[in-house]
Amino acid sequence: MTGIRRRLSRRLQARQLPGVTPGPCEFRVRRRLPVPMDDGVELLADLYVPVGKVTPPLPTIVIRSPYGRRNSVTHAAALAREGFTVVVQSCRGTGGSGGTFVPQVNEQRDGMATHRWVRRQPWFTGSVATYGQSYLGYAQWAVAGRLQREEPDHAPEALCLINTMPDFGAVTWDNGAFALRNALGWSQWMDLTSRRGPAPMLGLLRRPDRKLGSAFAVLPLGAGDTAAAGRPIGWYQDWLAHEELTTDYWTQQSHTASVPDVTAPVYMSTGWYDIFLPWQLRTYAQLANAGRPPLLTVGPWGHMAGGEGPSFVGSVEFLKEHFAGASGSRVAPVRAFLTGAGQWHDLPAWPPTGTTARSWHLHASGLLDPAAPDGGVTRYSYDPCDPTPAVGGPSLTPDSGPVDNSAHERRTDVTAFRSTPLEDAVVIAGEPVARIRFRSSAPSADVFVRICDVHPDGRSMTVCDGIRRVGSLGSAATDPRPGPDGFAEVEVPLWPAFHRFAAGHRIGVQVSSGAHPRYARNPGTGEPALSATATVRAEQEISHETARPSRIDLPVWASAALPS
Repeated sequence: MTGIRRRLSRRLQARQLPGVTPGPCEFRVRRRLPVPMDDGVELLADLYVPVGKVTPPLPTIVIRSPYGRRNSVTHAAALAREGFTVVVQSCRGTGGSGGTFVPQVNEQRDGMATHRWVRRQPWFTGSVATYGQSYLGYAQWAVAGRLQREEPDHAPEALCLINTMPDFGAVTWDNGAFALRNALGWSQWMDLTSRRGPAPMLGLLRRPDRKLGSAFAVLPLGAGDTAAAGRPIGWYQDWLAHEELTTDYWTQQSHTASVPDVTAPVYMSTGWYDIFLPWQLRTYAQLANAGRPPLLTVGPWGHMAGGEGPSFVGSVEFLKEHFAGASGSRVAPVRAFLTGAGQWHDLPAWPPTGTTARSWHLHASGLLDPAAPDGGVTRYSYDPCDPTPAVGGPSLTPDSGPVDNSAHERRTDVTAFRSTPLEDAVVIAGEPVARIRFRSSAPSADVFVRICDVHPDGRSMTVCDGIRRVGSLGSAATDPRPGPDGFAEVEVPLWPAFHRFAAGHRIGVQVSSGAHPRYARNPGTGEPALSATATVRAEQEISHETARPSRIDLPVWASAALPS
């Protein structure tokens, strides 16, 4: 098996990135370099060094990964072919590195020690850049701000952040709802690699296997890891046991507060269907508000498919422009793909200027309209024993793009509201926010809201969505207070979007109380998620009171501001 994995690893490393022409440089690789950490543990690294002199000198690129050093996710070989010296290090407890892997916990101290070590090596080129997607990007955030603040001479001089964020707690407990499909699927895969050795990153691309699919249905949630992996997984148990993101467990793993400390130039790339999109764009905003806006690319792809080539090309161009004075091709700091129109747009910032929040109200008749409703209540039931299924949505699988919701919206546990056909196109650019006047018969409930583009042929295609849980341990501090009638305004931030609803199309909004297994079903009792087994069937109500209507605020980009 070891020989097979090595041959497959070599093929994956040699694989050409989609849409990318390999660079001209040859390179040598030194394997299994020991890197000492502050506590004496040694982590292993592979070093890629271009053959011959590179003029002008390019930065040494530091990549830290828990997924092994010889798979294609690091892009190390492709970067070396572009003339970069590249260090790929296996995180603690992975890929042969010493110690025990505990996600997020050790990346700051180990990353800082690694940066100090790199700058002492004879092959160091004089400057450092960091690179990587997903967890590899989190590892960059873990060190960049603190090094800049405390040890500026060791801080990276540029960052390339792809499909990532600095706080994995926020995506694990998304507005109080547990991201079951991603959390359990990733944990099962990482546990498997810990027992069998680093597996190709393609393992993350496979569709959920039968054992994992069965585990999604298990209650309590704390038994899901045993069902999926055959044994408890320590960090998964910890995630479930800490529903409140304000506890020390999560705040010590979050690096959001140090984002404004980063003074190095930053390139960001993400997709409209990426699992980290809202938080990545918020880190963009943090840096922009600090006067250091990154270069930003947002494309029509998800976390694991579609953006690999463009993200690599953009990163290389950014690094060569910054360190070698090469000419760049960008004409504006932000390059964003307008879904619904199939067009790329160059923008000075995100969100673009000329965007205004406009309210569309939910009517009892099922109409979505700027006019205030006339009153009434929409009712539906939610049964956690037959949870409302997830239809598409951001995930670790390749099929995160838009899907047709028309059949889903005919379910009795899903309510749908639609505008009349649009006379003129409507473009949204930013983060929509739903404000649903909601009442449940259960102690705890979820409000899931999705915007769809309803085509003239009846297709109701996903644009973006979001969820919020109320009545749980994790949401208690932020739960809205109900009024005398028992209704509370539940504010649900949706995924950011840049979308054009064409004339003749309709804007659709659906409201339900779940998207399982993307988010774990809400049992309804408000008991701790780790151990809850009892379930409560809930009767849900949406108020359309004229004075305090349920609505969705769309960030509408004025037509006059739309480039031709």
